[in-house]
Amino acid sequence: MAITGLILVAFLLAHMFGNFKMLLPDDGLEFNDYSHWLRTLGYPALPHGLFLWIFRIVLLAAVILHLVSAFRLRSRNSANVGGQRYNTVRRMESSYAARTMIWGGIIIVLFVIMHILQYTAQVLRFGYDEGVTNLAPYDRVLAGFGEWWVVLAYAVAMVAVCLHISHGFYSAFATLGANTSKGARRLLRGLAQFIAVLLFVGFMIPPVLILIGVIP
Repeated sequence: MAITGLILVAFLLAHMFGNFKMLLPDDGLEFNDYSHWLRTLGYPALPHGLFLWIFRIVLLAAVILHLVSAFRLRSRNSANVGGQRYNTVRRMESSYAARTMIWGGIIIVLFVIMHILQYTAQVLRFGYDEGVTNLAPYDRVLAGFGEWWVVLAYAVAMVAVCLHISHGFYSAFATLGANTSKGARRLLRGLAQFIAVLLFVGFMIPPVLILIGVIP
């Protein structure tokens, strides 16, 4: 779970960096070029689009393994409690983020499905003009985040993501043996919170600027 979680955090940081190309004053030229580059990465050594599919498969495998590990851990913890009605449960980790990891994970999975259907498969065409069936990546993002409720749903999902990371990032390094001292634990917690805030702010800047018309 620790390794797959860190893989997903690395992906989110890279994804956030790519989203910042929406802020460039070139009417989406570089953002569209970036999206095209992802599909041609490795060409001609690799067939067109193969690297992107390999990347998607690796990412999907990381998500599945992460979910399986999470449910196994949840089942193991439930079994250790014993199921007696009047047992007193003492939690080693009492933060809100730690207590809602499973529910936050469910919200994230549902959002990822919606996100893929909207921006990759274009099955959900929020904000599209009537009769339009296909848009360039930049225009696709503008169309979606031009709808206030899409931005709101995105914000809720990002809150879930960042709460998940604020606990999961620390736990991952703790599992890998990095919490060797009180100072190390303090550093890991601070770094986890910093990354969580960075991702929330970074991912929300483009949608908010699109919604209020700064990105036209």
